[in-house]
Amino acid sequence: MTDSHLTLALPKGRVLAVALELLTRAGLPLSIPENSRQLRHFFEGVTVLELRNADVPVYVDLGVADLGVVGKDVLMEAERKVYEPLDLKFGVCRIALIREKGATGPIRRVASKYPRIAVNYLEGKGITAEVIELGGNIELAALTGLADAVVDIVETGSTLRANNLEEIEVIAHSSARLIVNRASLKLKAERIRPLIRRLERIVNV
Repeated sequence: MTDSHLTLALPKGRVLAVALELLTRAGLPLSIPENSRQLRHFFEGVTVLELRNADVPVYVDLGVADLGVVGKDVLMEAERKVYEPLDLKFGVCRIALIREKGATGPIRRVASKYPRIAVNYLEGKGITAEVIELGGNIELAALTGLADAVVDIVETGSTLRANNLEEIEVIAHSSARLIVNRASLKLKAERIRPLIRRLERIVNV
């Protein structure tokens, strides 16, 4: 592979299709078959790696991938040293502290799939609480008494309303971000910087 070859780390699922569309519009020749089971896809001058969301910042930080697309929530949780030049303005949601409606007692235990974000938030508020990591259906922790509150992403809020839950505070806003390996930004600037500018024009129309 030449020095100008780009390796992209993209998350499986909903983000992948939108990211591929944006990158194609920005001039990268990407077209992945919908039902492909391949984990790596090779194109002219570009390789695409399909990864779990949480793995994207790791691959970019450690230089296996030059660029990636991932949600700001995942970036905040990963705390990886990557350059984040662009908000791609899709996958919009928010990270919030959530409790059962009417809950008034102290917060002693918080459940989340984002333990780092939860710990940082609680410390910033001066709240001493145990943080437990869960993988799915985080809301159930608040409904069953496993936790006094949860930290999770909220899109429309319909799940909260259906389960008698409410947002107590928005911790951060999230959307898909373009991230770049810091060394790649210097070594492959002739390909990466124009790509960033093209993407910026597309998302800011």
